[in-house]
Amino acid sequence: MKTKILTFALLACFVFDASAQELQPQVGFSNEKGAKVNFKKNKAGDNWFVSIAGGASMLMGDDNAKADLGKRININPQLAVGKWFMPYWGVRLQFTGGPLVGWDTGFKSPQYNLQNAYSGLHKQSFTFYGAHLDFLLDVTNLWAPYNEKKLFRLIPWLGLGYAQRLKFEDYSRTETPTANAGILTAFRLSKRVDLNVELQGIMTNEDFNRVYAYHLTDFIAQGTVGLTFKLGKTDFEVIEPTDYALLNDLNSQINSLRRQNEELSKRPASCPECPKVQPVTQISNYAENVVFFRLNSSKIDANQEINIYNTAQFMKDKNMPVTVIGFADKKTGSSSYNKSLSEKRARAVAKQLIEKYGISSNQISIQWKGSEEQPYSINNWNRVVIMTADKK
Repeated sequence: MKTKILTFALLACFVFDASAQELQPQVGFSNEKGAKVNFKKNKAGDNWFVSIAGGASMLMGDDNAKADLGKRININPQLAVGKWFMPYWGVRLQFTGGPLVGWDTGFKSPQYNLQNAYSGLHKQSFTFYGAHLDFLLDVTNLWAPYNEKKLFRLIPWLGLGYAQRLKFEDYSRTETPTANAGILTAFRLSKRVDLNVELQGIMTNEDFNRVYAYHLTDFIAQGTVGLTFKLGKTDFEVIEPTDYALLNDLNSQINSLRRQNEELSKRPASCPECPKVQPVTQISNYAENVVFFRLNSSKIDANQEINIYNTAQFMKDKNMPVTVIGFADKKTGSSSYNKSLSEKRARAVAKQLIEKYGISSNQISIQWKGSEEQPYSINNWNRVVIMTADKK
């Protein structure tokens, strides 16, 4: 008896264990801490922010500690613009400045000579401005699961910048590179607005304020309160992982079926030692092939294309029609949503057969079962389209 067997193998598929909402699975949150999660890259115009803040600044070093605290505090405005590239890291450019008051003993000020020296404190007022580029690290999204709706976030940062002291009276203009560091705390007011409280320090050259106390550096401390306004898309989406154990298992099944098919093809056309049997007059499910889909998706992945190609070649060789049936897994989405999703999947496969491989639409029947029928016992496998070829 001549044996003809056609095997369509299951190929690799992506399996997703995370539960998700119907339309935006894993958007705006993660189940694991951010450091262990891969996130989709957002568009260039997304996740930008602008911050406006104000508070107090204080010049440190020299003889400032000798003056009363109330006489050392100054008004400090701030403006910043930045972007989050991932939920846990971003960059910003911050502009700062305003008046500063410093205190020193007379003999340390360059406008005094030794004949005019005195033991009291001399007040020195001037205005400065500066800018610094900072690297932001959101530790609450790095060390804990990411959640865009967190009420509180802790963001330490480091930066480098430039500052300039404006010319005032007998003092000429001075400038200096700066090293900047601070801690930013964000309190969520709404989807697009945060309340910020920030402490930061600016390290400058020792002669920035034109007072020479024989130190390497001076220091400006700042504390501010402000608002951050978020622009564009504000959240991130998790890239769902591949189940490599399933992938390897399916590949093993493919290789096993191919070997069996090769062995069967080597058998003789007739088998005299075998008793005669009545031929089967009708075979309804002559061959099956599958296309697996990602969670909540009807887009055909490149690694599933071979299954559609094999089906198209089989239909051309055997001149047989095919029934394309879409399914959805039962544990994700509502029944009505899954019905619609399975229809989209089935039509996507049928469209590929027609437009890419030249199969006539008259040879294709389309059905969709939603999650009412589950062809596989493993839930994630049911995100699938099954192509069944029926013998004429």
